[in-house]
Amino acid sequence: MLRLAAIMASYLIGSIPFGYIVARLYGTDIRQHGSGNIGATNVWRTLGAQPGLLALLGDAAKGALAVYLGRKTGLPYTELMAGLAAMVGHAWSIYLRFKGGKIIATGLGVMLMLSPLITLWAVLVFVLVVVAFRFVSLGSVCAAISVPVLFRVYGYSWPYLLFALTIATIAIYKHIPNLRRIASGQEFKVSFRKK
Repeated sequence: MLRLAAIMASYLIGSIPFGYIVARLYGTDIRQHGSGNIGATNVWRTLGAQPGLLALLGDAAKGALAVYLGRKTGLPYTELMAGLAAMVGHAWSIYLRFKGGKIIATGLGVMLMLSPLITLWAVLVFVLVVVAFRFVSLGSVCAAISVPVLFRVYGYSWPYLLFALTIATIAIYKHIPNLRRIASGQEFKVSFRKK
């Protein structure tokens, strides 16, 4: 029962749509702007760096909190289940009629709690891909794919590999529209030039 309670609480915490809430505080329904996504990237692109950063921190914090709750149960691998539940909540929020974001920021919080080293490598992959191709979505997908590879390289047990493969699959699925826009030349590109 303790494990189930932690998982359910983590889903509800993960469902809190910080991007939507932050945008509302700025008088905007973020679902009606940009890509229509509630994630930090769309908030940043639509409203600027400060609200985007607030959304990012909120989404990452709920992932970290979920892992903390799972860890406090003392039950094996519950931190993985709780972290996954938070990401599922973010992706399919009960508060937004089971619509949501793309799990990257929430996944960042989860991964920082599970393995700062692997998180660092995944962030490096993200940065290199974004710098090379200027697509945040592509960088996000590549970073997510790198996680199971890194877990394997560092010799983590099969529950961690299964967890990592699951989140990578969710990340790819949630980014399918972005990948299609990249293929058609319609995806938004990051600009590194000063205006």
